[in-house]
Amino acid sequence: MELKIRAYTEQDLPQMADIWNEVVIDGEAFPQEVLLTAETAARFFAEQTYSAVATDGTAGRVCGLYILHPNNIGRCGHICNASYAVRSGCRGLHIGEQLVLDCLEQGRRHGFGLLQFNAVVASNIHARHLYERLGFVPLGTIPKGFRMKDGHYEDICPYYHTL
Repeated sequence: MELKIRAYTEQDLPQMADIWNEVVIDGEAFPQEVLLTAETAARFFAEQTYSAVATDGTAGRVCGLYILHPNNIGRCGHICNASYAVRSGCRGLHIGEQLVLDCLEQGRRHGFGLLQFNAVVASNIHARHLYERLGFVPLGTIPKGFRMKDGHYEDICPYYHTL
């Protein structure tokens, strides 16, 4: 698959909302519980420092996305945070890796010094292996920091990467 990662456009919003909502419904990675509507998706993605999509170069279909934004303000404003989502039918094709690599570059371009993930669910082994392979540093474990869809709690593992 020929993949292109670029800033999102308004035309991408319906597919972006669908992909984001897919991850929210799964209940295994994102803390959000409320689904995006057409209106809230437009506002949500526009409010980020940078929102990007990965498109299938031949079909133009959005296969994945990420958002990049400050993790905090003021004296900690140089630290950014990001979230990634890949369409379920496109998982396993290394799209997530390309999204993370692009995000690291965009974080630098937008003047951030660190990228921090606050809540990587411990059981999300694929994401954790990817982050560690790309040089993210694990910061420990927060016991029972994430409520799964079925109501049980999983540990979360914060990570950071110097930009």
